[in-house]
Amino acid sequence: MKQVFAIVIAASLLVTCGNTKEKKVVPFAKDEFKEWAQTPPMGWNSWDCYGPTVEEHEVKANADYMAEHLKPYGWEYIVVDIRWFVENDKAGGYNQTDPRYVMDEYGRYLPALNRFPSAVESRGFQPLADYIHGKGLKFGIHIMRGVPKQAVEKKLPIKGTPYTADQIYSTDLQCEWLRDNYTIIDKPGAQEYYNSLMELYASWGVDFIKIDDLSRPYHKREIEMIRHAIDRCGRPIVLSVSPGETPVGEALHVKNHVNMWRMVDDVWDTWGHLTHLMKIAENWYPHIAPTYPDCDMIPLGRISIRGERGKDRMTRLTKDEQYSLMTFFTIFRSPLMFGGDLPSNDEFTLSLLTNPEVLKMHRESAGVRQLFQKDGKVAVTSRNAVTGERYLAVFNISDNPEPMEIQVNLQDVGINKPCMTTNLWTGETADTSGGKFSAKLRPHACGLYIFKEINQ
Repeated sequence: MKQVFAIVIAASLLVTCGNTKEKKVVPFAKDEFKEWAQTPPMGWNSWDCYGPTVEEHEVKANADYMAEHLKPYGWEYIVVDIRWFVENDKAGGYNQTDPRYVMDEYGRYLPALNRFPSAVESRGFQPLADYIHGKGLKFGIHIMRGVPKQAVEKKLPIKGTPYTADQIYSTDLQCEWLRDNYTIIDKPGAQEYYNSLMELYASWGVDFIKIDDLSRPYHKREIEMIRHAIDRCGRPIVLSVSPGETPVGEALHVKNHVNMWRMVDDVWDTWGHLTHLMKIAENWYPHIAPTYPDCDMIPLGRISIRGERGKDRMTRLTKDEQYSLMTFFTIFRSPLMFGGDLPSNDEFTLSLLTNPEVLKMHRESAGVRQLFQKDGKVAVTSRNAVTGERYLAVFNISDNPEPMEIQVNLQDVGINKPCMTTNLWTGETADTSGGKFSAKLRPHACGLYIFKEINQ
């Protein structure tokens, strides 16, 4: 399949080879990828509402909504999640009995035409990416790590090499929950296969790639091959690795190779998923920015239209729990990938995504720290790196039906003078003095506050 590559960075160089033209690129500098997401990425992902069955018209509908309602607030990524290359996948799991894969002659998956008709004539995702870029948004895809089993069985060639797919694989550590691919091992042709993938995705105009089954166990060498392949492809592609739990012992490595990484398995619309996430996140506070621990997708709004967990529904989380989820994700500075069907949003769901002061905190804060997590009480603080103002989030995560008072020593927040306190969700203000702050919260409720020193 002949690919036509777009020139996307100044370092790119077009050279003539015989009667054909190839794009030759100068690799990005080491760690340059950290500049591609200088604030936590914000977008939409198809998984929570469509599972492995999303179709082109649904992707476009969500892009249209984002461009109209969310783009002014910083939301920009539209991500097509898992198995876009299978013609006959199913909701509520995966078709692993008789999947019909679509791939090219080099063992690289292509979009299924019955789901993505604009991919006709080997155009891949370029037409869909063009549509999304035309909205002023960015386009992303999901893949599994490794090389397709079908490519191995057919001994398909690796583009630009004398090697074939059956020479770079191992059945060791094959993904336990989806058996499409084999592990890639470090043999001649392995790096070149990942290079060929990223070259293809760059030619489509991909801006973001989520790669699954890299975190548990932690596939260090494959992550390094992927990092190298992206750095040489000529297009800045933000890299997300998934799912967690990413080992904290690999924090330095993951921070130096990817833009965002999952801390836990999939987060769904149950309270226990959020409290588990808060507990696991305790180990990751020192590692927030310039790359990001990832809380997973936001399971709010209308989810599971054709999803993995349960029937078509609006989120099962109460309003208090939804505020708590959005408060934790934003003060923690997690990437924000909304999982619900955007065109189905009600006004309340939209309000959770478009609060300008909350999103300013998410974008500009630094020094995120947990003050405590005990006895059903959680407190997290940060400061605005631009203005110096302080933020405080408090949570009642107890199941006790009675409201609970949560008290914080303001010196622990970095405040030593009387302040004006504003609740970022409600806009309510109050004077704070005496060195203590307290909030009385219902079970599963939260408060999110900014402190501005009086006469500052």
